[in-house]
Amino acid sequence: MLLPVGRLSRPLNMLLMALTYVLGTGIARYLGFPARLTIFWLGMLGVLLAQMTMGLLREVFRTDPVLGNNGEATGVGIREGALYTSIAALAACAIVAFILYKDGAFTPPLFVSVGASLVLVLAYAVPPLRLLDRGFEELLLAINIAYLGPSIGFLLQAGTYHMLLSVSAVSLTLLLLATLLVLDFPSYAEDLKYMRATLLLRLGWENAIRLHHGLLLGAYILLGASALFGFSFALLAPAFLTLPFAALQWHLLRNIASGAKPMWNLLTANAVAVFGLTTYFLTLSFWLR
Repeated sequence: MLLPVGRLSRPLNMLLMALTYVLGTGIARYLGFPARLTIFWLGMLGVLLAQMTMGLLREVFRTDPVLGNNGEATGVGIREGALYTSIAALAACAIVAFILYKDGAFTPPLFVSVGASLVLVLAYAVPPLRLLDRGFEELLLAINIAYLGPSIGFLLQAGTYHMLLSVSAVSLTLLLLATLLVLDFPSYAEDLKYMRATLLLRLGWENAIRLHHGLLLGAYILLGASALFGFSFALLAPAFLTLPFAALQWHLLRNIASGAKPMWNLLTANAVAVFGLTTYFLTLSFWLR
């Protein structure tokens, strides 16, 4: 039971959440706010538990088979395990939030970000809203991981927003949305079979490819325009080391649109690399300066 529940918690999403959270803390450190390690680790635990809950609740209320055709009894057992684990994770999140509040770490901006993350987690997966069944899964994941993740990491240390955080978080949100859109392509046939309302199915593959290209361009243009906001371009320049990966992703999708045989493994690995490495390089830039 532990292995299926662990898979349903979406470990990749949790890893990306941890990375963006560390990025937010790095931005605060770069701006001169001293890192408070106890609060850092408590915040890390909280955002990871929330992200795990998001993945588990996704499976608890789904109507199509869990992990393929395992049989009805197995599916019910997996859902029960996911439900109990998500309840325990939410309870642990509440304890973490209470400890942070007692330590005086909860400022009004942080309260808004944490509240927004909680609402998003529940609206994402729990009926009657269950927005992932309405074609909003990729958008909500991108906001939670790439915007709220670094925001919470930053606000726990700094207490208030800064334009540098906004530029970084918005750019990464666009980039992650493009990545999640690409990850919809390999499961297109299965999603169509079970009538899953993914963003790809909602848009159609032609419009989805156009949106993907626009999101990539928007992310890099925003990072490149950082000097307009008064920041040193050299600070965000490491993000452009991933441009070759972005170009390859653009090329692979263009080949799919032209009817070429898809290389799904390369496409998905490259898509994750575009977002993961961009976030990693930005994190290094902030922590090492």
